[in-house]
Amino acid sequence: MYLPLVHLLQLPLSPSNPNVLHGQSEDYKNLATVSPYHDAPNVPGVSVNLPDDCTVDQVIMLHRHGSRGPVSEQNFILGLVETLHNARDIIRSTPLPPNLQFLKQGYEYQLVPQELTIVGRRELFDHGVDFALRYPNLSTDVVVSSPIQRVMDSSYFFAQGFFGLKTENITFRTVTDLDDPVSWITPWKSCPKFSTHQPHQAASQWAAKYVPPIAQKLGRLVPGINISVNDTRGALYACPFDLATRNQSPWCNVFSTRELQNLEYEYDLLMDGVSGHASRGDIGPLLGAFYVKKLIERLTNGTRDAEPLYLEFGHDTSILLPLSTMGLNKDSLPLNPDRVPVHRVFRTSQQTPFAASMVWERFTCKKSFEGPQVRLVLNGATFPLFICAKSKADKRYGTCSLDEFARANEYSTHVHYKDESWNTACDIDG
Repeated sequence: MYLPLVHLLQLPLSPSNPNVLHGQSEDYKNLATVSPYHDAPNVPGVSVNLPDDCTVDQVIMLHRHGSRGPVSEQNFILGLVETLHNARDIIRSTPLPPNLQFLKQGYEYQLVPQELTIVGRRELFDHGVDFALRYPNLSTDVVVSSPIQRVMDSSYFFAQGFFGLKTENITFRTVTDLDDPVSWITPWKSCPKFSTHQPHQAASQWAAKYVPPIAQKLGRLVPGINISVNDTRGALYACPFDLATRNQSPWCNVFSTRELQNLEYEYDLLMDGVSGHASRGDIGPLLGAFYVKKLIERLTNGTRDAEPLYLEFGHDTSILLPLSTMGLNKDSLPLNPDRVPVHRVFRTSQQTPFAASMVWERFTCKKSFEGPQVRLVLNGATFPLFICAKSKADKRYGTCSLDEFARANEYSTHVHYKDESWNTACDIDG
């Protein structure tokens, strides 16, 4: 089918107000998968812009929901609130350092678990506006999302920014409305063996190493209060989730950069185990193959009905799974709970903060490249496709030819629901 052309506008998907975090340090960009949205850093040596003679003719976007309330972190934060409330008289009469003075006025916790916050709503609306400015000649009349409420809400607020008043003409669907036996957005829902239990254990094992010294420090700073390890975990979690609801948190200033980096690694351990190459039986890359397969089908117009624009919404896992399948975020050794590696590729702070966007562009050029090419823009920055880059131009622009991209991901095109590899990984009888 005819795919209308659109010339590139390089507009980063950054917050509309660069000062939203009210003086917080850059630490807010390193809170792993619960970081507020921020553009990923540009890769040194990789051009931000494509050559002037190139034109994008197809865009496939998978967007994570915006900032939300806590899930498993909720009980830790509530435990902290109860401890502080019970000790309010001691706190008022105890000299406190400047970064803990806020405790004298009491700490209020306002988040609704798992729900999209007002910050999340703005993230998605702003991203919708930015996306419309970046791709002014591309449109669609269908938006697809995970059936989880915060994701459906995110798709709606993005659509408000992207379509404006035309949103009333858009069809909103969830993956449950589709016929595919395995959703490429939420493939884990079809896999009984998929579990987060073991990754949570690894994350807790790391927390048992780095949190007790912080609890001891807080005990010295606020004498007379029995601040437990679990209370301290609640205080650490309160930092990103306060940011998720009101763009500022007194708790972020309580911890050092190193302590927050340890929190970041806790989440990365969890997500590498859920979605990456630390997943049990390498199940993550298998599940991500369904998105990669769908991506190649659309990029190559394999079904002869490919659209110029796809707008789809899911979770952090929805994005991390295909990145793992393609080996784009694979470390030489899986992350482990014994220590933080000096260098690591798997970093959810840069790959899947709240409101993350994975945008695949197909483009053609008059002279710079021959034939259709592919580029990945992850959170506003070009993510190099080193798995298929062949030429100097590929490496300079982080791109590769569509043919080489499909060839490099041939594994994914041969994965099918209930085939031998699926049944083995997902524990299903054929």
